[in-house]
Amino acid sequence: MPKLTDFDEHLVHQIPEPFPNVATFHEHWRESYFFVLHRRDKPGDVVVLTMATYPRRGILDSFQMGTIGGRHVFALHTRPYDGDPHTPVAGPVRIEIVEPYREVRLRVDADGSSSHVGLDLTFRARTRAYGLRRGTMKAGHELIWDQAHMIQSGDYDGWYSLAGDSYEVDGWWGQRDHSWGIRDHRRCPFWMWLAIQLPDGMFGVWCWELANGARIYTDGCFAPAGGGDPIPVVDFRHDLEWIDSDGKAADYGRDGEGVAGLRGSVDITLAGGKQVRIDGEGRWSAPYGPLGGGQNQMEVRTSDGRVGIGVYELTGAHHHRFFPVPRADDLPT
Repeated sequence: MPKLTDFDEHLVHQIPEPFPNVATFHEHWRESYFFVLHRRDKPGDVVVLTMATYPRRGILDSFQMGTIGGRHVFALHTRPYDGDPHTPVAGPVRIEIVEPYREVRLRVDADGSSSHVGLDLTFRARTRAYGLRRGTMKAGHELIWDQAHMIQSGDYDGWYSLAGDSYEVDGWWGQRDHSWGIRDHRRCPFWMWLAIQLPDGMFGVWCWELANGARIYTDGCFAPAGGGDPIPVVDFRHDLEWIDSDGKAADYGRDGEGVAGLRGSVDITLAGGKQVRIDGEGRWSAPYGPLGGGQNQMEVRTSDGRVGIGVYELTGAHHHRFFPVPRADDLPT
């Protein structure tokens, strides 16, 4: 007989199976939360918290990463389903949806270690949530990526700590994502994710390309602060380059040993025809090591004079410009 969970009492099923069964019982099917926060006025600490559930593996996990006091930090916690595949708790990490699309509570119990980030933060929406179109990519008949995605900007309040030192968060900017579907990170050639926070709202963009630069997918929006309707992105171009610690152009090679950050411009066209160029420069806030690339905290300025802070994620296994040496076989072409 099938195993039932507490969610099976609710009117939420999408397929004729009990939770946590999904439409495609794939090794890389997951549903995940992602939260990132940083100061409004200048570069500094960046704190990232994730929570994901993996039906085929029967586990949840949570990453805590970012940059605190100039040092990159990383911690991972996991738990088996053990009859509960839905409660977003993994070890000391707990995420609570206080009010859907309005308020989320993030908690990680501190243990005083040098790599374990403790925190108690509240995310409050400053823009509406925006649902991205479903994106799909295959290698032959194999699914590599097939996901739905939501993005939203917010203000964060509370505190975080590391190694016994505590830091206050008072109205920091940031973004949250909620995605679900299949993503085999190891075999994705390239994706770029931008979360650009400005005083009047957020630019959020997701762009996927093959190794030769051919575009697979672009979607995103400008979401105005205060809850106005998000304006979809209808075109996107990028002219970015890796830089070293001296600010000179750097070749990523295979593993990016000489890379310290990112610099360049992106051009965004919104529905209705408005075009905005955004220039930025920044440094690693969460490098991904063997997965390739990572997140950079960027100081940005728009062509119409707005200034803000963004997080740019560039990652993947092979791209003619950003990851010239392949790190995986059987990539989509």
